[in-house]
Amino acid sequence: MTSNKAKTFHHIPLSVLDLSPINEGSNPGESLANSTDLAQHVDKWGFNRYWLAEHHNMPGIASSATSVLIGHIAGATNRIRVGSGGIMLPNHASLVIAEQFGTLETLYPGRIDLGLGRAPGSDQATAFALRRTLNMSVEDFPLQVEELQGYFAGTERVHAVPGEGLDIPIWLLGSSDFSAQLSAHKGLPFSFASHFSPNYTIPALHLYRERFQPSKSLEKPYAMLGVNVIAADTDEEAQYLATSHQQQFLNIRNGRPAKLQPPIEDTKNAWSEMEQAAVASSMESPATIVGGPETVKRGLESFLEQTKADEFIISSQIFDHQARLHSYEVISDLMD
Repeated sequence: MTSNKAKTFHHIPLSVLDLSPINEGSNPGESLANSTDLAQHVDKWGFNRYWLAEHHNMPGIASSATSVLIGHIAGATNRIRVGSGGIMLPNHASLVIAEQFGTLETLYPGRIDLGLGRAPGSDQATAFALRRTLNMSVEDFPLQVEELQGYFAGTERVHAVPGEGLDIPIWLLGSSDFSAQLSAHKGLPFSFASHFSPNYTIPALHLYRERFQPSKSLEKPYAMLGVNVIAADTDEEAQYLATSHQQQFLNIRNGRPAKLQPPIEDTKNAWSEMEQAAVASSMESPATIVGGPETVKRGLESFLEQTKADEFIISSQIFDHQARLHSYEVISDLMD
């Protein structure tokens, strides 16, 4: 591929972001089994990474013990990189994260990613339950990252064993400009949550690329963007499946997080006019793509053209596990 030729999404890696959704009428055990099954399929289908997200006190998300689940998924797969999208570092002592991911990298060498976020990802009561104190501010995040890097480099007074001396890729995650600037300053790869913060995508990418300083970890900027993709054999089927994602969006927007709901046929009678407008606006985002193979292909190529991303990480909140598997299979066929 020559430098003056436009990239298509065939030329960039595609990865998976799994929130390990707990479906209405189901339980965490089934969700974790589904995550394992999905990881094994996308491992064979050629996806690059499988990331799991840390959330607490959420009735519809089973990946709260993120490091434990990463180890389970890595042990159940062969090739795919497995990591965090992300670990919310303010919730933890940096030493503990260095030891946990040092252990993961020791068990599964060359396959572990450490993605870090600065938002607590919880309400104040949950944050207190996690930390026992609310004195730590998200503004302390750069110091925490520096400390964590020190444990891997062996420059801290306390030693992380396992962890010290291991080359574990550290990513910074963000949905605003803070982590974009910090990633650039530290010369780290950057993952932006376009799938729920689409309006800030281009400004954050511009800041990251403009201010990037090469480091031992990375010579030039590398940006991975989150994308919601719900794929099926037809546009109509995908739009029906997407109503589960839309219900989740409304539940979070209304402050009522819940289990992932089954799809519905009649959204007009289910939602108020205001809710319908909010859903319609969210679905207009270039980082949310719903449809059959051709629609998904056009959507991914358009988003890549707008952003010049180096990689996409795809979230698919689909109620039926087989339909979710098939969504990623449709995407993998497009990769070929």
